[in-house]
Amino acid sequence: MVATPVKQKYDIKDISLAPQGRQRIEWAAREMPVLKQIRERFAQEKPFAGIRLVACCHVTTETANLAIALHAGGADSLLIASNPLSTQDDVAACLVADYGIPVYAIKGEDNETYHRHVQIALDHRPNIIIDDGSDVVATLVQERQHQLSDIIGTTEETTTGIVRLRAMFNDGVLTFPAMNVNDADTKHFYDNRYGTGQSTLDGIIRATNILLAGKTIVVAGYGWCGKGVAMRAKGMGADVIVTEISPVPAIEAAMDGFRVMPMAEAAQQGDIFITVTGNKHVIRPEHFAVMKDGAIVCNSGHFDIEIDLKSLKEQAKEVKEVRNFTEQYILPNGKSIIVIGEGRLVNLAAAEGHPSAVMDMSFANQALACEHLVKNKGQLEPGMHSIPVEVDQEIARLKLQAMGIAIDSLTPEQVEYINSWASGT
Repeated sequence: MVATPVKQKYDIKDISLAPQGRQRIEWAAREMPVLKQIRERFAQEKPFAGIRLVACCHVTTETANLAIALHAGGADSLLIASNPLSTQDDVAACLVADYGIPVYAIKGEDNETYHRHVQIALDHRPNIIIDDGSDVVATLVQERQHQLSDIIGTTEETTTGIVRLRAMFNDGVLTFPAMNVNDADTKHFYDNRYGTGQSTLDGIIRATNILLAGKTIVVAGYGWCGKGVAMRAKGMGADVIVTEISPVPAIEAAMDGFRVMPMAEAAQQGDIFITVTGNKHVIRPEHFAVMKDGAIVCNSGHFDIEIDLKSLKEQAKEVKEVRNFTEQYILPNGKSIIVIGEGRLVNLAAAEGHPSAVMDMSFANQALACEHLVKNKGQLEPGMHSIPVEVDQEIARLKLQAMGIAIDSLTPEQVEYINSWASGT
Protein backbone atom coordinates (compact mmCIF):
# COMPACT_ATOMS: atom_id res chain seq x y z
CA MET A 1 0.00 0.00 0.00
CA VAL A 2 1.41 3.42 -0.95
CA ALA A 3 0.84 6.07 1.69
CA THR A 4 0.21 9.75 1.01
CA PRO A 5 0.76 12.62 3.46
CA VAL A 6 -2.12 13.95 5.51
CA LYS A 7 -3.66 17.12 4.10
CA GLN A 8 -7.29 16.99 5.22
CA LYS A 9 -9.28 17.94 8.27
CA TYR A 10 -10.62 15.22 10.57
CA ASP A 11 -12.32 14.43 13.87
CA ILE A 12 -10.85 11.29 15.43
CA LYS A 13 -9.76 10.17 18.89
CA ASP A 14 -5.97 10.15 18.62
CA ILE A 15 -3.75 10.52 15.53
CA SER A 16 -0.88 8.78 17.36
CA LEU A 17 -2.79 5.48 17.09
CA ALA A 18 -1.99 5.36 13.34
CA PRO A 19 0.90 2.83 13.44
CA GLN A 20 -1.26 0.30 15.27
CA GLY A 21 -4.10 0.91 12.83
CA ARG A 22 -1.85 0.47 9.82
CA GLN A 23 -0.64 -2.89 11.08
CA ARG A 24 -4.22 -4.09 11.58
CA ILE A 25 -5.41 -2.77 8.20
CA GLU A 26 -2.60 -4.61 6.45
CA TRP A 27 -3.43 -7.78 8.39
CA ALA A 28 -7.04 -7.57 7.19
CA ALA A 29 -5.86 -7.00 3.62
CA ARG A 30 -4.28 -10.50 3.64
CA GLU A 31 -7.80 -11.93 3.71
CA MET A 32 -9.23 -9.58 1.07
CA PRO A 33 -7.71 -10.72 -2.25
CA VAL A 34 -10.70 -9.74 -4.41
CA LEU A 35 -10.69 -6.14 -3.20
CA LYS A 36 -6.91 -6.07 -3.65
CA GLN A 37 -7.28 -6.91 -7.36
CA ILE A 38 -9.96 -4.25 -7.73
CA ARG A 39 -7.76 -1.69 -5.95
CA GLU A 40 -4.85 -2.43 -8.28
CA ARG A 41 -7.07 -1.93 -11.33
CA PHE A 42 -8.55 1.27 -9.88
CA ALA A 43 -5.04 2.63 -9.28
CA GLN A 44 -4.30 2.24 -13.00
CA GLU A 45 -7.64 3.33 -14.45
CA LYS A 46 -8.68 6.08 -11.95
CA PRO A 47 -12.46 5.60 -12.49
CA PHE A 48 -13.30 8.12 -9.74
CA ALA A 49 -11.14 11.01 -10.89
CA GLY A 50 -13.09 14.21 -10.22
CA ILE A 51 -15.70 12.37 -8.15
CA ARG A 52 -16.55 13.50 -4.60
CA LEU A 53 -17.48 10.44 -2.55
CA VAL A 54 -18.83 10.14 0.99
CA ALA A 55 -18.92 6.83 2.88
CA CYS A 56 -20.98 6.37 6.04
CA CYS A 57 -19.77 2.97 7.23
CA HIS A 58 -18.47 1.08 10.24
CA VAL A 59 -14.90 2.32 10.52
CA THR A 60 -13.12 -1.03 10.73
CA THR A 61 -10.01 -2.54 9.19
CA GLU A 62 -12.12 -3.97 6.36
CA THR A 63 -13.79 -0.62 5.61
CA ALA A 64 -10.33 0.94 5.59
CA ASN A 65 -9.33 -1.35 2.73
CA LEU A 66 -12.42 -0.27 0.79
CA ALA A 67 -11.61 3.40 1.46
CA ILE A 68 -8.03 2.89 0.29
CA ALA A 69 -9.25 1.19 -2.91
CA LEU A 70 -11.60 4.08 -3.71
CA HIS A 71 -8.88 6.60 -2.87
CA ALA A 72 -6.52 4.73 -5.22
CA GLY A 73 -9.19 5.09 -7.90
CA GLY A 74 -9.00 8.87 -7.68
CA ALA A 75 -11.99 9.56 -5.43
CA ASP A 76 -12.07 12.77 -3.39
CA SER A 77 -13.46 10.84 -0.45
CA LEU A 78 -14.55 11.40 3.15
CA LEU A 79 -15.48 8.77 5.74
CA ILE A 80 -17.83 8.99 8.73
CA ALA A 81 -19.03 6.33 11.15
CA SER A 82 -22.43 4.73 10.61
CA ASN A 83 -22.68 3.65 14.25
CA PRO A 84 -21.36 5.37 17.41
CA LEU A 85 -19.86 2.18 18.85
CA SER A 86 -18.42 0.52 15.76
CA THR A 87 -15.42 2.77 15.11
CA GLN A 88 -11.92 1.37 15.59
CA ASP A 89 -9.99 4.50 16.59
CA ASP A 90 -6.59 3.25 15.43
CA VAL A 91 -8.02 2.53 11.97
CA ALA A 92 -9.45 6.05 11.73
CA ALA A 93 -6.07 7.46 12.73
CA CYS A 94 -4.22 5.48 10.06
CA LEU A 95 -6.56 6.55 7.26
CA VAL A 96 -5.96 10.18 8.17
CA ALA A 97 -2.24 10.03 8.89
CA ASP A 98 -1.09 7.61 6.20
CA TYR A 99 -3.60 8.07 3.37
CA GLY A 100 -4.85 11.63 3.72
CA ILE A 101 -8.46 10.45 3.85
CA PRO A 102 -10.55 12.73 6.09
CA VAL A 103 -12.30 10.67 8.76
CA TYR A 104 -14.94 11.89 11.20
CA ALA A 105 -15.47 9.01 13.61
CA ILE A 106 -14.78 8.38 17.30
CA LYS A 107 -15.73 5.19 19.14
CA GLY A 108 -18.43 6.06 21.66
CA GLU A 109 -19.37 9.38 20.05
CA ASP A 110 -22.74 10.72 21.20
CA ASN A 111 -25.73 11.19 18.91
CA GLU A 112 -25.08 14.93 18.62
CA THR A 113 -21.56 14.29 17.33
CA TYR A 114 -22.82 11.58 14.97
CA HIS A 115 -25.40 13.93 13.42
CA ARG A 116 -22.79 16.70 13.17
CA HIS A 117 -20.58 14.30 11.22
CA VAL A 118 -23.47 13.54 8.87
CA GLN A 119 -23.75 17.26 8.16
CA ILE A 120 -19.98 17.49 7.58
CA ALA A 121 -20.27 14.61 5.10
CA LEU A 122 -22.97 16.47 3.19
CA ASP A 123 -20.87 19.66 3.28
CA HIS A 124 -18.45 17.68 1.09
CA ARG A 125 -21.16 17.91 -1.62
CA PRO A 126 -20.89 14.24 -2.62
CA ASN A 127 -21.57 12.84 -6.07
CA ILE A 128 -21.59 9.27 -4.72
CA ILE A 129 -22.80 8.18 -1.27
CA ILE A 130 -21.95 4.82 0.29
CA ASP A 131 -24.45 4.44 3.12
CA ASP A 132 -24.98 1.92 5.92
CA GLY A 133 -28.54 2.48 7.10
CA SER A 134 -29.31 5.40 4.74
CA ASP A 135 -28.91 8.15 7.33
CA VAL A 136 -26.87 10.32 4.96
CA VAL A 137 -29.34 9.89 2.10
CA ALA A 138 -32.32 10.50 4.39
CA THR A 139 -30.73 13.69 5.72
CA LEU A 140 -29.92 14.78 2.17
CA VAL A 141 -33.48 14.45 0.89
CA GLN A 142 -34.95 16.04 4.03
CA GLU A 143 -32.55 18.94 4.58
CA ARG A 144 -30.32 19.42 1.52
CA GLN A 145 -32.56 19.28 -1.51
CA HIS A 146 -30.44 21.94 -3.21
CA GLN A 147 -27.67 19.32 -3.40
CA LEU A 148 -29.73 16.63 -5.14
CA SER A 149 -28.45 17.74 -8.53
CA ASP A 150 -24.90 16.83 -7.41
CA ILE A 151 -25.81 13.19 -6.79
CA ILE A 152 -24.92 10.48 -9.30
CA GLY A 153 -26.20 7.74 -6.99
CA THR A 154 -25.89 5.87 -3.73
CA THR A 155 -25.02 2.34 -2.64
CA GLU A 156 -26.51 0.52 0.35
CA GLU A 157 -25.54 -2.81 1.90
CA THR A 158 -27.79 -3.10 4.96
CA THR A 159 -31.28 -4.59 5.07
CA THR A 160 -32.39 -1.63 7.19
CA GLY A 161 -31.09 0.84 4.65
CA ILE A 162 -32.76 -0.94 1.73
CA VAL A 163 -36.11 -0.80 3.55
CA ARG A 164 -35.65 2.96 4.05
CA LEU A 165 -34.63 3.55 0.42
CA ARG A 166 -37.67 1.67 -0.88
CA ALA A 167 -39.89 3.76 1.39
CA MET A 168 -38.21 6.94 0.07
CA PHE A 169 -38.80 5.83 -3.50
CA ASN A 170 -42.44 4.99 -2.78
CA ASP A 171 -42.86 8.46 -1.28
CA GLY A 172 -41.32 10.03 -4.37
CA VAL A 173 -38.29 11.56 -2.64
CA LEU A 174 -35.58 9.21 -3.94
CA THR A 175 -34.80 11.02 -7.18
CA PHE A 176 -31.53 9.28 -8.06
CA PRO A 177 -30.37 5.67 -8.57
CA ALA A 178 -29.53 3.47 -5.55
CA MET A 179 -27.49 0.31 -5.92
CA ASN A 180 -28.87 -2.53 -3.79
CA VAL A 181 -25.58 -4.10 -2.69
CA ASN A 182 -27.34 -5.92 0.16
CA ASP A 183 -29.18 -8.30 -2.17
CA ALA A 184 -26.17 -9.29 -4.27
CA ASP A 185 -25.64 -13.04 -3.94
CA THR A 186 -21.98 -12.54 -3.02
CA LYS A 187 -23.10 -10.19 -0.26
CA HIS A 188 -26.09 -11.59 1.60
CA PHE A 189 -25.30 -15.29 1.22
CA TYR A 190 -21.90 -14.76 2.85
CA ASP A 191 -21.81 -11.46 4.76
CA ASN A 192 -25.24 -11.84 6.36
CA ARG A 193 -25.09 -15.57 6.99
CA TYR A 194 -21.44 -16.38 7.74
CA GLY A 195 -20.27 -12.92 8.78
CA THR A 196 -23.14 -12.01 11.09
CA GLY A 197 -23.41 -15.58 12.33
CA GLN A 198 -19.82 -15.74 13.54
CA SER A 199 -19.24 -12.14 14.60
CA THR A 200 -22.46 -11.89 16.63
CA LEU A 201 -21.50 -14.83 18.80
CA ASP A 202 -17.94 -13.45 18.96
CA GLY A 203 -19.32 -10.19 20.41
CA ILE A 204 -21.44 -12.02 22.98
CA ILE A 205 -18.55 -14.22 24.09
CA ARG A 206 -16.08 -11.33 24.34
CA ALA A 207 -18.53 -9.23 26.35
CA THR A 208 -19.69 -11.95 28.75
CA ASN A 209 -17.23 -14.89 28.58
CA ILE A 210 -20.34 -17.07 28.86
CA LEU A 211 -20.55 -20.70 27.75
CA LEU A 212 -23.11 -21.01 24.92
CA ALA A 213 -23.41 -24.81 25.04
CA GLY A 214 -26.52 -25.80 26.95
CA LYS A 215 -28.01 -22.29 26.85
CA THR A 216 -31.35 -21.46 25.25
CA ILE A 217 -30.72 -18.77 22.65
CA VAL A 218 -33.66 -16.88 21.13
CA VAL A 219 -33.03 -15.51 17.64
CA ALA A 220 -35.58 -12.88 16.59
CA GLY A 221 -35.83 -12.92 12.80
CA TYR A 222 -34.92 -15.68 10.34
CA GLY A 223 -33.62 -13.72 7.38
CA TRP A 224 -30.08 -14.38 6.18
CA CYS A 225 -28.60 -12.82 9.33
CA GLY A 226 -30.93 -14.81 11.57
CA LYS A 227 -30.11 -18.01 9.68
CA GLY A 228 -26.41 -17.43 10.25
CA VAL A 229 -26.79 -16.66 13.96
CA ALA A 230 -29.08 -19.65 14.57
CA MET A 231 -26.78 -22.00 12.65
CA ARG A 232 -23.68 -20.87 14.56
CA ALA A 233 -25.46 -20.95 17.94
CA LYS A 234 -26.65 -24.50 17.25
CA GLY A 235 -23.10 -25.44 16.29
CA MET A 236 -21.89 -24.14 19.66
CA GLY A 237 -24.29 -26.49 21.44
CA ALA A 238 -27.13 -24.08 22.20
CA ASP A 239 -30.84 -24.89 22.15
CA VAL A 240 -32.13 -22.37 19.60
CA ILE A 241 -35.60 -20.82 19.46
CA VAL A 242 -36.58 -18.67 16.46
CA THR A 243 -39.28 -15.99 16.51
CA GLU A 244 -40.76 -14.71 13.25
CA ILE A 245 -43.64 -12.65 11.85
CA SER A 246 -43.54 -14.17 8.37
CA PRO A 247 -44.86 -17.71 7.73
CA VAL A 248 -42.35 -18.76 5.05
CA PRO A 249 -39.13 -18.19 7.04
CA ALA A 250 -40.92 -19.58 10.11
CA ILE A 251 -41.53 -22.85 8.23
CA GLU A 252 -37.93 -22.82 7.04
CA ALA A 253 -36.67 -22.40 10.61
CA ALA A 254 -38.82 -25.31 11.74
CA MET A 255 -37.56 -27.46 8.86
CA ASP A 256 -33.98 -26.51 9.81
CA GLY A 257 -34.59 -28.06 13.21
CA PHE A 258 -35.29 -25.01 15.37
CA ARG A 259 -38.18 -24.43 17.72
CA VAL A 260 -40.44 -21.61 16.48
CA MET A 261 -42.77 -19.63 18.72
CA PRO A 262 -43.96 -16.06 19.46
CA MET A 263 -41.63 -13.81 21.47
CA ALA A 264 -44.15 -13.82 24.34
CA GLU A 265 -43.46 -17.54 24.83
CA ALA A 266 -39.77 -17.42 24.00
CA ALA A 267 -39.20 -14.62 26.51
CA GLN A 268 -39.97 -17.01 29.34
CA GLN A 269 -37.50 -19.65 28.13
CA GLY A 270 -34.47 -17.82 26.75
CA ASP A 271 -31.11 -17.32 28.41
CA ILE A 272 -29.75 -15.14 25.58
CA PHE A 273 -31.79 -13.03 23.14
CA ILE A 274 -30.44 -11.80 19.80
CA THR A 275 -32.49 -9.50 17.55
CA VAL A 276 -31.76 -9.44 13.80
CA THR A 277 -34.99 -8.14 12.27
CA GLY A 278 -34.35 -4.56 11.11
CA ASN A 279 -37.57 -3.54 12.86
CA LYS A 280 -38.51 -1.57 15.96
CA HIS A 281 -39.16 -2.81 19.53
CA VAL A 282 -39.00 -6.51 18.84
CA ILE A 283 -38.31 -6.99 22.56
CA ARG A 284 -40.65 -4.86 24.68
CA PRO A 285 -41.63 -4.32 28.35
CA GLU A 286 -44.02 -7.27 28.40
CA HIS A 287 -41.14 -9.50 27.35
CA PHE A 288 -38.70 -8.12 29.92
CA ALA A 289 -41.33 -8.76 32.59
CA VAL A 290 -41.31 -12.53 32.08
CA MET A 291 -37.62 -13.11 31.34
CA LYS A 292 -35.43 -15.18 33.62
CA ASP A 293 -33.23 -13.43 36.16
CA GLY A 294 -29.95 -12.64 34.42
CA ALA A 295 -31.27 -13.02 30.87
CA ILE A 296 -28.85 -11.53 28.32
CA VAL A 297 -30.24 -9.29 25.58
CA CYS A 298 -28.39 -7.97 22.52
CA ASN A 299 -28.97 -6.76 18.99
CA SER A 300 -27.26 -7.51 15.67
CA GLY A 301 -29.56 -5.40 13.49
CA HIS A 302 -28.27 -2.10 12.15
CA PHE A 303 -30.03 0.37 14.46
CA ASP A 304 -30.39 0.26 18.25
CA ILE A 305 -34.20 0.32 18.21
CA GLU A 306 -34.91 -3.40 18.04
CA ILE A 307 -34.81 -3.59 21.84
CA ASP A 308 -36.99 -1.08 23.73
CA LEU A 309 -34.18 0.05 26.01
CA LYS A 310 -35.90 3.31 26.87
CA SER A 311 -38.72 1.41 28.56
CA LEU A 312 -36.26 -0.95 30.25
CA LYS A 313 -34.29 2.01 31.62
CA GLU A 314 -37.48 3.63 32.90
CA GLN A 315 -38.44 0.42 34.71
CA ALA A 316 -35.02 -0.26 36.22
CA LYS A 317 -34.23 0.91 39.72
CA GLU A 318 -30.50 0.65 38.98
CA VAL A 319 -28.25 0.34 35.93
CA LYS A 320 -24.59 -0.56 36.35
CA GLU A 321 -21.73 -1.65 34.12
CA VAL A 322 -20.65 -5.16 35.05
CA ARG A 323 -18.13 -5.74 32.23
CA ASN A 324 -16.90 -3.76 29.24
CA PHE A 325 -19.88 -3.04 26.97
CA THR A 326 -22.15 -4.96 29.36
CA GLU A 327 -24.77 -3.34 31.60
CA GLN A 328 -27.04 -4.86 34.24
CA TYR A 329 -30.55 -3.45 34.58
CA ILE A 330 -31.99 -4.29 38.00
CA LEU A 331 -35.80 -4.32 38.00
CA PRO A 332 -38.10 -3.48 40.94
CA ASN A 333 -38.89 -7.20 41.43
CA GLY A 334 -35.20 -7.88 42.07
CA LYS A 335 -34.57 -9.65 38.76
CA SER A 336 -31.94 -8.32 36.38
CA ILE A 337 -31.61 -8.05 32.59
CA ILE A 338 -28.13 -7.90 31.02
CA VAL A 339 -27.75 -5.70 27.92
CA ILE A 340 -24.67 -5.88 25.68
CA GLY A 341 -23.35 -2.94 23.67
CA GLU A 342 -26.15 -0.52 24.58
CA GLY A 343 -28.41 -2.41 22.18
CA ARG A 344 -26.22 -1.45 19.23
CA LEU A 345 -24.62 -3.92 16.83
CA VAL A 346 -23.12 -6.42 19.26
CA ASN A 347 -20.57 -7.72 16.77
CA LEU A 348 -19.08 -4.25 16.35
CA ALA A 349 -19.76 -2.77 19.79
CA ALA A 350 -18.15 -5.67 21.67
CA ALA A 351 -16.01 -7.30 18.96
CA GLU A 352 -14.38 -6.44 15.60
CA GLY A 353 -17.24 -7.09 13.20
CA HIS A 354 -17.24 -9.55 10.33
CA PRO A 355 -14.10 -11.50 9.40
CA SER A 356 -12.10 -9.86 6.61
CA ALA A 357 -12.60 -12.79 4.23
CA VAL A 358 -16.35 -12.19 4.26
CA MET A 359 -16.12 -8.41 3.89
CA ASP A 360 -13.82 -8.95 0.91
CA MET A 361 -16.85 -9.86 -1.19
CA SER A 362 -19.20 -7.27 0.35
CA PHE A 363 -16.76 -4.43 -0.25
CA ALA A 364 -15.88 -5.70 -3.71
CA ASN A 365 -19.58 -5.23 -4.43
CA GLN A 366 -19.49 -1.73 -2.95
CA ALA A 367 -16.46 -0.70 -5.00
CA LEU A 368 -17.87 -2.08 -8.26
CA ALA A 369 -21.32 -0.62 -7.54
CA CYS A 370 -19.74 2.84 -7.25
CA GLU A 371 -17.90 2.27 -10.51
CA HIS A 372 -21.16 1.14 -12.17
CA LEU A 373 -22.88 4.35 -11.07
CA VAL A 374 -20.09 6.53 -12.46
CA LYS A 375 -19.87 4.63 -15.75
CA ASN A 376 -23.64 4.88 -16.21
CA LYS A 377 -24.10 8.45 -15.00
CA GLY A 378 -27.36 9.88 -16.31
CA GLN A 379 -28.47 6.55 -17.78
CA LEU A 380 -29.95 4.85 -14.70
CA GLU A 381 -33.50 5.61 -13.61
CA PRO A 382 -34.16 6.84 -10.05
CA GLY A 383 -34.89 4.03 -7.59
CA MET A 384 -33.42 0.67 -6.67
CA HIS A 385 -31.00 -1.17 -8.95
CA SER A 386 -29.54 -4.64 -8.47
CA ILE A 387 -25.86 -5.41 -8.81
CA PRO A 388 -25.41 -6.68 -12.40
CA VAL A 389 -25.32 -10.50 -12.50
CA GLU A 390 -22.00 -10.48 -14.34
CA VAL A 391 -20.44 -8.39 -11.53
CA ASP A 392 -21.76 -10.80 -8.90
CA GLN A 393 -20.39 -13.76 -10.86
CA GLU A 394 -17.00 -12.11 -11.37
CA ILE A 395 -16.62 -11.46 -7.63
CA ALA A 396 -17.44 -15.11 -6.92
CA ARG A 397 -14.95 -16.24 -9.61
CA LEU A 398 -12.18 -14.11 -8.14
CA LYS A 399 -12.91 -15.38 -4.65
CA LEU A 400 -12.77 -19.02 -5.77
CA GLN A 401 -9.52 -18.32 -7.58
CA ALA A 402 -8.03 -16.79 -4.42
CA MET A 403 -9.17 -19.83 -2.42
CA GLY A 404 -7.53 -22.21 -4.90
CA ILE A 405 -10.88 -23.80 -5.84
CA ALA A 406 -11.66 -24.87 -9.41
CA ILE A 407 -15.13 -25.63 -10.77
CA ASP A 408 -16.50 -27.30 -13.90
CA SER A 409 -17.48 -25.54 -17.12
CA LEU A 410 -20.20 -26.49 -19.58
CA THR A 411 -19.36 -28.67 -22.55
CA PRO A 412 -20.51 -27.47 -26.01
CA GLU A 413 -23.16 -30.19 -25.93
CA GLN A 414 -24.47 -28.93 -22.58
CA VAL A 415 -24.54 -25.32 -23.81
CA GLU A 416 -26.58 -26.41 -26.82
CA TYR A 417 -28.96 -28.43 -24.62
CA ILE A 418 -29.78 -25.65 -22.15
CA ASN A 419 -30.36 -23.18 -25.00
CA SER A 420 -32.67 -25.49 -26.93
CA TRP A 421 -36.34 -26.17 -26.39
CA ALA A 422 -36.54 -29.02 -28.91
CA SER A 423 -34.60 -31.62 -26.92
CA GLY A 424 -36.61 -33.54 -24.33
CA THR A 425 -36.10 -36.68 -22.35
